[in-house]
Amino acid sequence: MSKTVNIAIVGATGAVGEAMLKILAERQFPIGKLHLLASERSAGEKIEYGAKSITVQDLATFDPTGVEIALFSAGGSVSKEYAPKFAAAGAVVIDNSSVFRQDDDVPLVVAEVNPDAARDRPRGIIANPNCSTMQLMVALAPIHRAVGIERINIATYQSVSGTGKRALEELGRQTASLLNFQQAKAEVYPVQIAFNVIPHGGDFCDNGYTSEEMKLVWETRKILGDDGIGVNATVVRVPVFYGHSEAVHIETRDKLSAVDARKLLEAAPGIEVVDEPVGGGYPTPVTHASGNDPVYVGRIREDISHPRGLSLWVVSDNIRKGAALNAVQLAELVLAEHPKA
Repeated sequence: MSKTVNIAIVGATGAVGEAMLKILAERQFPIGKLHLLASERSAGEKIEYGAKSITVQDLATFDPTGVEIALFSAGGSVSKEYAPKFAAAGAVVIDNSSVFRQDDDVPLVVAEVNPDAARDRPRGIIANPNCSTMQLMVALAPIHRAVGIERINIATYQSVSGTGKRALEELGRQTASLLNFQQAKAEVYPVQIAFNVIPHGGDFCDNGYTSEEMKLVWETRKILGDDGIGVNATVVRVPVFYGHSEAVHIETRDKLSAVDARKLLEAAPGIEVVDEPVGGGYPTPVTHASGNDPVYVGRIREDISHPRGLSLWVVSDNIRKGAALNAVQLAELVLAEHPKA
């Protein structure tokens, strides 16, 4: 690749697409031509990038020839149809959907955890993990490498931005309605989300778990390269705009004290430890994660019910690190594979 890279963002008008564009600018990614793509109904919109105003193009009629890296965040059906077309035209596709994550010939990569896996992409596609898996892997990989993890028991507290713009709008509308003593109308979620919690993410599977919960199982094992890890997940949607939180309980193969776990996490890339046993001495989506890059870890303690147990509280901005930032970091890894001309 040359000093500059031709980039396409598929799903440029969505929440993640907008974040990708912002992060590319923040990190001064060397962009040559920038193509912003979306569905026909969004084509023609103008989006500002630096001093330029770029017109959104219709994905269905776009010719991907010349695109070197394509960042996809437009949903599974779009990725399934168009990602192979971009790859066939010579682009490295970095896909944010779940379509390719379980394919053996598509690497599933977290930049801080398994960056070398991005090089082995026979189909020209690299998959971005689910946002909940993403932050979990950043936090747990250092521990797994040090002492091994036998089992993970996790409950997530996921913000509505993970469902998209319509969910953000629904939470805002419902909150305003309820504060004005009016009825809250549920359209995006099956029940009211404002002032409520919903133990449901994705579709229900035959085993009683949901697809969002099973992603945590499958993706954790693939990223860490260990099919022996037991994962038990409960996904909960909470009335928070941005930032996912996770209560994580792990059982390690070898004993690891809370003190040593804290040291490992403090030295690991992409992590900020916020862990003081006082009010406010822990990370939250609003006070720490929203709009920021790190994965925040706090409430680090030894599990009093298990001799090799540890408990953690993990928080991250699901739109930034959970999707857009990792995609841009993967694009940087691809760029680094090629000496600059």
